[in-house]
Amino acid sequence: MLFERQALFVKERVGFLKLTDVYDLLDPQNGATLGQVRDEPGGAFKYLRLIIKKALLPTTFNVYEGSNPQPSLSLVKRAQFFRARLEVVSQGRPLLHLRGKLFSLRGYYDVLDPASGREIAQVRGDWKGWNFQLLTPNGQEVGTITKKWAGMGKELFTSADNYIVALGPAAGSLPKALESLLAVSIAIDSIHKEK
Repeated sequence: MLFERQALFVKERVGFLKLTDVYDLLDPQNGATLGQVRDEPGGAFKYLRLIIKKALLPTTFNVYEGSNPQPSLSLVKRAQFFRARLEVVSQGRPLLHLRGKLFSLRGYYDVLDPASGREIAQVRGDWKGWNFQLLTPNGQEVGTITKKWAGMGKELFTSADNYIVALGPAAGSLPKALESLLAVSIAIDSIHKEK
């Protein structure tokens, strides 16, 4: 099962003038394909990306496990103006909300409980924006998202990035921690790392 692991390798597919993103979810040990994340914007929003920066437009990222045609996790991104707001849905139920920080050098998102709206975790990054941590409010590490170098050609000429998503020592303090980490990695890549 996809979300019963300790780590995932998230590999964005390279494409020329692509309107949607696709990420392969791989086993970090042997490279076996475990699933896929597909960017599935509604109707005209796909074509509006030709004239408006796609990070500003609404979309849904669906996670498909193996060959299952039903998504097991969805990341719903609303239109963005000043701060990103995303809802993570696991099998039809709200799992968490991500709220982008307005002014922060290292903080990226507050992770909120969907029922109460209170902060349950926080996403922090290093100064170069390659390593990220999902931390509990008291600073314990739920997990990490680490960008992997893909080679000079790919790094210079494409916006396709690779990440290792791995659970940390405090993973048990957040329900569905690996699902949450995967959603955060897709949010970081699609909003902050797209060129």
